[in-house]
Amino acid sequence: MLDIASLGYTKPLYILPFDHRTTFATKMFGKSSVLDLSVEEKEAIREFKMLIYKGFKDAVEKLIPTDFAAILCDEEFGAEVLIDALHNGFLTLLPVEKSGQEEFAFQYADFGQHIEKFHPAFVKALVRFNPQDLGDLKQRQKLNLKKLADYCHENNHKFLLEVLITPTETQLKDAGSQLGFDRKMRSVLAEQVIKELQEFGIEPDIWKLEGFESEEDYKEIIKGIKRGGRENVNLIILGRGAREEEAEKWLEVGAKEEVFEVGAKVEGVIGFAVGRTVFWQAIAKFHQGEIGKAEVIETVSAHFQKFYKIFTST
Repeated sequence: MLDIASLGYTKPLYILPFDHRTTFATKMFGKSSVLDLSVEEKEAIREFKMLIYKGFKDAVEKLIPTDFAAILCDEEFGAEVLIDALHNGFLTLLPVEKSGQEEFAFQYADFGQHIEKFHPAFVKALVRFNPQDLGDLKQRQKLNLKKLADYCHENNHKFLLEVLITPTETQLKDAGSQLGFDRKMRSVLAEQVIKELQEFGIEPDIWKLEGFESEEDYKEIIKGIKRGGRENVNLIILGRGAREEEAEKWLEVGAKEEVFEVGAKVEGVIGFAVGRTVFWQAIAKFHQGEIGKAEVIETVSAHFQKFYKIFTST
């Protein structure tokens, strides 16, 4: 029986996520899926990830505290990165979901063996979940997520759950646009999703959600995350590949007051995860031969430091 009070993670956590797989295949190489990549293209993605990781290490060396900085990287193209990070004592998050799927599915059927192989500080799952989704879809996703959550808790792994709420056609029509949906509906739906998953027995130590429009939205979400004795369960703000100015806005609204003795605004928001906004442009330029490796590393480092400063600024 899971002790609810044992759940959670309370230290600051600043994540550079580059577990993207389908995104590289489709947006960088114009392929339909990862399966269509050539051997050379797969090797290029491995190189991209190593460069991003080197940018992360540079940011940690220059500014971001090692104990609070983390990478989210996949095994498929980032095994070398994960091994190096483990040996160097960096916090790592390992994704277990198959990339680019509308429905949550495990990348590997024997996911537990892959978790134990890399000994990540956190196991991460991404799920697209809307309270108005079809019942059968929701049930399948909840069963798989519970299987993963139970494994993590039984084997002393922290579990981070990333939830993306994609609007239904009706919700999008009612909201008028994606922006209208984000502003008017998403926070309420997020509260419903959190409650539904909790009631099914899916218990993350950290929730990873897209940024919200107001401090009040954050406070309501945090209240739901911590309900029923989940006092140490907290929230990470997701960048969602947003335009830089949009990601900055989310971080400024959601930053936590005691993080590193500098002001923020909402208790319970312990960090952020900003990926493509940090590295995509630099990697794209490198791929086109417009810049070299050193500039990629420098750019990734500078952008990651920038978001750290935004989050921890007064």
